[in-house]
Amino acid sequence: MSNSQIIGKATWRDDVRVLLQFLHGRRGGADHGANLDAFYGPQADVYDRFRERLLHGRADLMQALDLKAGQRVIDFGAGTGRHWLFIEPKVPRLARVDLVDLCTPLLDVARARFANYPDVRTHRADAQVWRADEPADAAIFSYSLSMIPDWRAALMNAVRQVRPGGLIGIVDFYTLPAQPPGPFKPLSGWDRSFWPRWFRHDGVMLRPDFPAVLLDVAATVRLEQGKARLPYLPFVRAPWFFWIGRVPG
Repeated sequence: MSNSQIIGKATWRDDVRVLLQFLHGRRGGADHGANLDAFYGPQADVYDRFRERLLHGRADLMQALDLKAGQRVIDFGAGTGRHWLFIEPKVPRLARVDLVDLCTPLLDVARARFANYPDVRTHRADAQVWRADEPADAAIFSYSLSMIPDWRAALMNAVRQVRPGGLIGIVDFYTLPAQPPGPFKPLSGWDRSFWPRWFRHDGVMLRPDFPAVLLDVAATVRLEQGKARLPYLPFVRAPWFFWIGRVPG
């Protein structure tokens, strides 16, 4: 049975466990890794089944990157690595995939998931400072950049490790300034006001200044903006985006 077949469907008991963690929220503290472990540890084994309905656009990003055999990729804030299953047939042909995350319980899931892939390596490390041995062809952040305390440091760490002409890929929830830089299309005032407050409770920080930074560090190859329903909230839709940028040569 392939990895892509074992995500399974969530039961109501799974959902209750995750929702209770959401209601409790993610508490702040000096040790970011310990905070992540405390929040995600109780739900790590059912994480993917709930997020399958929550984290949209991951398959679109992974497919749009169009990774080639022999390439090296760094995945910052990789979590369980579930998004790699969207392009699972390509994974054995890549030269190296480095999965970097500070959350031990989620990284344990990733480590077990890719145990038969010797060129997929897991690293419990801070995305703001972790360094690979060789330049990468691409670096990605899948619903992780918004959870990194110093997201600029993490982004610049990624950019510095991607070879000239390589790609940066990001998929995440987001907000925007009232007049965003092109090619971003504006969000409504309600979206800009409500969603940053909603997600902050669980440690997801939506920052309106990120588009200008992205456009400054890499040339836009592709941008998609969408809205999606959230589990048990049928009447609201959260904005998500994915962006691919090319690092200057």
